[in-house]
Amino acid sequence: MNTDKIPEDDWLYEIKPKDNFFSLHLQEIWNYRDLLFLFVRRDVVTVYKQTILGPLWYLIQPLFTAVTFTIIFNSVAGIETGVTPPFLYNLAGIIVWNYFTTCLNETSDTFKKNAGIFGKVYFPRLIMPLSIVVSNLLKLSIQLLIFIGFYVYYSLAGVALSCSPFVFLFPVLVIIMGVLGLGLGMIISSLVTKYRDLSFLIGFGVQLLMYVSAVMYPIALLQEKLPDYAWLVRYNPLAYIIETSRYLLLAEGEVSMFGVLYTLGITILLFFIGLLIFNKTEKNFIDTV
Repeated sequence: MNTDKIPEDDWLYEIKPKDNFFSLHLQEIWNYRDLLFLFVRRDVVTVYKQTILGPLWYLIQPLFTAVTFTIIFNSVAGIETGVTPPFLYNLAGIIVWNYFTTCLNETSDTFKKNAGIFGKVYFPRLIMPLSIVVSNLLKLSIQLLIFIGFYVYYSLAGVALSCSPFVFLFPVLVIIMGVLGLGLGMIISSLVTKYRDLSFLIGFGVQLLMYVSAVMYPIALLQEKLPDYAWLVRYNPLAYIIETSRYLLLAEGEVSMFGVLYTLGITILLFFIGLLIFNKTEKNFIDTV
């Protein structure tokens, strides 16, 4: 068949390099929405398909981590959590932190892990990290149900618990966390295609980041006990996300308007920087992976 005689208007799709680094190509992603849902289903089903406990790992990890934090940071180190039971306080921070770290860790390996698929068939590459962020919402939802279960248990046990009247804004925080993890993940994934040793630093770096993200302590405590190092948390957008989420879920801590605006600005900036680098890298990454 001689394609030279076919009018240009008769083509359904034209595959060509992106001419705009910041282009989201939302229409193209919408056209491939079935593929997005397929990847989401794959991520949910295959992760624990051949495991003994299956989806129970969604519950075991945050529960054991919350117990460990309660023993070490509350019983041994003596960190106060107000009227909120330390276990519930830690669990609230952990489930929020887990969603961000899972999005970051999995999206940061996008090009390397999916090089075989990317090299054989075309589809909008952004679908792959997007599917990771969406599929992890299921894990977050399951862990939130466990949190609600313990919340009800402590309430029935006579603990005076309350949540913020603005708790309905919690999904907004989830979106911000997902976008922040997506932006950082796209940046790291693009850099890993050239610098392989960066992948070895991700796990170690995320562990260190947790200790300056107010996961197991309130921001005010660090400012009081270690004022010289408080800037490590003050300029960390994740710390404000964790603190705000605990305020919404448990009415503990305080919400800083500076922190909210600062976090939103950093999230948008990192997302567009990540999109810029991701779009540039996807043109020739197959030659370096």
